Amino acid sequence: MNDSIEPVAPPPAADAATVPAAAPPAARGAAPDTPPARRGRKLAVPLAAVALAAALLALGIVPRIDARAAQRAQVAVQQALPVSIVVPGAAPADQTLTLPGSVAPYADASIYARTSGYIAHWSVDLGTHVKAGQTLAQISAPDLDAQLRQARADEASAQANYDYAKSTAQRWQDMLKTQSVSQQDTDTKVADMNAKRAMLASAQANVAHLAELVSYESVTAPFDGVITARNVDVGTLVTAGGTPGSPGLSGELFHLEQTDTLRVFVDVPQDSATGVSAGTAVYLTTPQYPGRRFAARVARSAGAIDPVTRTLRVEIDVDNRDGALMPGAYAQAHLVLPSAAPALELPVSALLFRPNGVTVATVGANGRTALKTVQIGRDFGTRVEIVAGLAATDRVIDNPGDAITAGEAVKIVATARAVAPVAASSASSASSAQAVQPASATGALDVPPLRAAGGARATSTPAQAPARG
Repeated sequence: MNDSIEPVAPPPAADAATVPAAAPPAARGAAPDTPPARRGRKLAVPLAAVALAAALLALGIVPRIDARAAQRAQVAVQQALPVSIVVPGAAPADQTLTLPGSVAPYADASIYARTSGYIAHWSVDLGTHVKAGQTLAQISAPDLDAQLRQARADEASAQANYDYAKSTAQRWQDMLKTQSVSQQDTDTKVADMNAKRAMLASAQANVAHLAELVSYESVTAPFDGVITARNVDVGTLVTAGGTPGSPGLSGELFHLEQTDTLRVFVDVPQDSATGVSAGTAVYLTTPQYPGRRFAARVARSAGAIDPVTRTLRVEIDVDNRDGALMPGAYAQAHLVLPSAAPALELPVSALLFRPNGVTVATVGANGRTALKTVQIGRDFGTRVEIVAGLAATDRVIDNPGDAITAGEAVKIVATARAVAPVAASSASSASSAQAVQPASATGALDVPPLRAAGGARATSTPAQAPARG
């Protein structure tokens, strides 16, 4: 057998492109690539992309958020209620309280007839100033005069009878001493004398009575004053304490009023009554004398509160020797009263009347409203005194709506003080008062002007109308 051994062909050489090149010795010594490292490289790229997107998003959203916040703030400001606030002012220590008063004569009397007859003549008329005891009219009463003459004649007869009885009794008493007459006869003569003396006294009393009635034929004034009414004329029939002329007429012959000093009656509210006493200074003003003040003082008070009106009746005496004031007139009495304790003032327009009491709306530091219940003291007309519930630093809303509630957002558009500076207003009032106040002994004394801070209560302006009655 011719076996032949074929040579084994060497394996084909690997393509250089397909066979990796042998790593250099240094590379072969390096650590091989691990799976965590490969994952880190894979995550880095997405994270970078996310960070880039977040940065771009923030750059776009943040300004938008800020713009929206600013827009919301602007809308909130635009929706806030615009309000005007007033800062409470301090109430003065002495406050002028203005009250309506009625002027009355110091004394006044209705003059009636005290005897019956006809008016023979009258000597005074409407507006006549008379003195005490002056004759106002003369009444003719012929029948009364005749009665007086008859009474005097009866008195003369009684006097004669008494004189005769007296002398007779004296003679019988003398004869009794000599036993010429009996004791009984003497006693009879003495008793007759006593009876005649009593009859004489009766006749004298009748004469005095009729003489007094005759004296009433002359109607006289009981005090100095002025005649404000005359209701009779010559020939008018008058009766004692009755009706002159006819039953349809008043029985008053004349009306007399004393006007040298006048009384002014004023009703002081209960909350101010404790500050009024005898001697309290008062200034009177009247519509017919704009700008003129009549100085006076409280003369007396009732000393008790009227249970119906809850006021204290006081009387003010004012000198009226110049005749400037007239009884029956309306006057304003300005009483200077001390304040019981330091208090604040607010305009009436700032008050809210709620079921829980008088309330004011204030603005807090956060620009929102708060409601406070306050206690009112004195009423000054356009202003009121606040004695409790309010601080001097509170910002009070003026003219709040009735629907306002606590916590509402508000926007302050104006700020004012409740009371103007007293010094400036007082100086203005003083100059105005000096320009119109007469300087004379006319009953208008030199007194300080009323405080102008009283708003409608100040009367320094001559053309101002009287305040509420």
